[in-house]
Amino acid sequence: MQRFGLHLSELRRSRGISQEGLALDSGLARSYLGGVERGQRNIALVNICRLAQALDVPPSRLLEFDVSRPTPKSRAKRK
Repeated sequence: MQRFGLHLSELRRSRGISQEGLALDSGLARSYLGGVERGQRNIALVNICRLAQALDVPPSRLLEFDVSRPTPKSRAKRK
């Protein structure tokens, strides 16, 4: 969930879209989207599709992230 959220956040920012803007475009609550980006919410497939449509990418693009990449929590544990 954390890696997905980090990837979503990076993709959103690379497109110059605010969290609030993506929430509005996708029909999702900003607080829910924030929870997804922080890796605190387990996102449903239907919401992945909504976000993909709002970002104008195929849903599969949101699942293309490096599973070996450390997450902020895993980095903190190593310190």
